[in-house]
Amino acid sequence: MNYQQTLDWLFAQLPMYQQQGASAYRKDLVNTILLTNHLGNPELKVKTIHVAGTNGKGSTSSMIASVLQEAGYKVGLYTSPHLKDFRERIKINGIEISEDFVVDFVAKNKAFFEENNLSFFEMTVGLAFDYFVKQEIDVAIIEVGMGGRLDSTNIITPLVSVITNIGLDHIQFLGNTIEAIASEKAGIIKPNIPVVIGEYTNQTKDVFLAKSKDCRSDIYFASDLITNDYPSDLLGDYQQHNKKTVVQTIEVLKPYFSVSEENLKNGLLNVVKNTGLLGRWQQIKSNPKVICDTAHNSHGLKIVLNQIEKEKFGNLFFVLGFVNDKDLDDVLPLFPKKANYFFSKPNIFRGLEAKILQEKAAEFGLIGNIYNSVSEAYQEALRLSMQDDFIYIGGSTFVVAEIL
Repeated sequence: MNYQQTLDWLFAQLPMYQQQGASAYRKDLVNTILLTNHLGNPELKVKTIHVAGTNGKGSTSSMIASVLQEAGYKVGLYTSPHLKDFRERIKINGIEISEDFVVDFVAKNKAFFEENNLSFFEMTVGLAFDYFVKQEIDVAIIEVGMGGRLDSTNIITPLVSVITNIGLDHIQFLGNTIEAIASEKAGIIKPNIPVVIGEYTNQTKDVFLAKSKDCRSDIYFASDLITNDYPSDLLGDYQQHNKKTVVQTIEVLKPYFSVSEENLKNGLLNVVKNTGLLGRWQQIKSNPKVICDTAHNSHGLKIVLNQIEKEKFGNLFFVLGFVNDKDLDDVLPLFPKKANYFFSKPNIFRGLEAKILQEKAAEFGLIGNIYNSVSEAYQEALRLSMQDDFIYIGGSTFVVAEIL
């Protein structure tokens, strides 16, 4: 198989949470352990940093990677989902894994994958660790896919565990209370391994303290400990918390890596350049100003919408789409009624039909038309807008992916 055929096989033949939802969720690590044993346990041969949380995992992982790159290290970065190309998930110093490596890895292990019915995510985790070891990296930043305790990435013993924040998302898998979700995320805390917590509430703090005590792990609450504010090329308001989490994480890593204050500053200023991160309060046009952002749950959208309120503009346009398991009653009330809405369905299996979104949005006073694609919705918003207007594109990672 060539690269495209290999991707088609990966996406089409095996369950994948981003495309199929619940059917792809594995409730144990048996298959992942089976795979890593088959591969010679590459996860044991590389230093790792593990990052979980409801929001900000990708940004935080990329910031940590950027800082360590500035300090001269060869840094692997594993994140999900991708926006444009599968290879975005696995990078070393900002360079995506080669097509040839992906093709060869799948070809070599395809019979094993099929025999053991491995999921898309399990295979991709195995691919990442195999690649990082063979490329002899210094450290890998590993972002949790979903949850923590039962996530396929939770086979590592990292130098530090990081939990960015807790919000109500993926409740059909992780539980429908903040405490239950915090408990799942806290599943990445390992015995005698320090943990850094980004944001916390009274509810989640107790969960983290109890788990860290059980594991005899030192725990650091970044929001209480870090007072310095560093500028960054990531301009979303929500990055303020993520930056503190990164600064505290780098402090914990000092016994393992030599990172100067200048490395830290430059790393935070050059995240996009160093890692290729996309879709975080990303401006793609001026006059009108167009912002793409992957925030997709109430915890993240509240901050983004507050940031939009601070902008100066004539008229406000939203190009929106969601996946079909999104709790619209939770997110739609956050959006302003005084705005122009352009509804569309993300081009994936789980995309919510634009007509359903339009009808549901109308219940909350959000009025707009439906379009055949995200691109068509965006082009219409551009056509109707003036130079001093503001266009926001979001609601789902997959909506943003279709525009970038």
